[in-house]
Amino acid sequence: MFADKKAVIWDLDNTLYRITPEIADILDETMAVALIEDLNVPLDLPECKALVKQSYKDYRDGGEYFYQHYGISQKDLSFYYNKRNPVHLIEPYQNLAIKLKKIPLEQYVFTASNRETSEKILKRIGLYDIFKNRFYSVEDFGVYKKNENADVYHQYCKKIGHKPEDCIFVDDSYSNLEFAKETGMTTIRIYYQNNSAADKEYIDAAFKGVEECVDALIDATK
Repeated sequence: MFADKKAVIWDLDNTLYRITPEIADILDETMAVALIEDLNVPLDLPECKALVKQSYKDYRDGGEYFYQHYGISQKDLSFYYNKRNPVHLIEPYQNLAIKLKKIPLEQYVFTASNRETSEKILKRIGLYDIFKNRFYSVEDFGVYKKNENADVYHQYCKKIGHKPEDCIFVDDSYSNLEFAKETGMTTIRIYYQNNSAADKEYIDAAFKGVEECVDALIDATK
């Protein structure tokens, strides 16, 4: 499945580092604060935070409810949310850089975080030297999501100079993997609890945490 591939494209958030339930709650509140204080959504913090959480459940996007009901632009929310992102709370995986370097494929990052925040995160988790000049945000392609259509994945592959069928795409999100698979990529899901979702037709493999995934890629490409 992996032996003939040329590139691995990693999601960043909740893939190359884990967003724990505690951090997820803080990020939900961060988005709510941005919506209220920066974008003037007329809600109190508990109510806004609850709607962010519900939006994630319904749309796999904490901002979607506010795009639809409050006319908030994706661009504006991305800017203010990323500006407030508490990157300092991220706990890096130990020795992940050493393991990643053992994968004999070109490696890239594709993230919904903007470039400035992505750079901060990569430095925080000790992977910036690996992915310097090899990480891209959805905003580099004029969009703010990875789960609307397959076109952004085609654009991404063109950007890095590889055909989709030569790439492995790794993400924790079902919807992102569905569109990546639509382009012809081999897809891997990272999961943390018990729901691997490996039975979904657009997921080729699933691993519990990034370290298990990296080990499998190293073994498969020897």
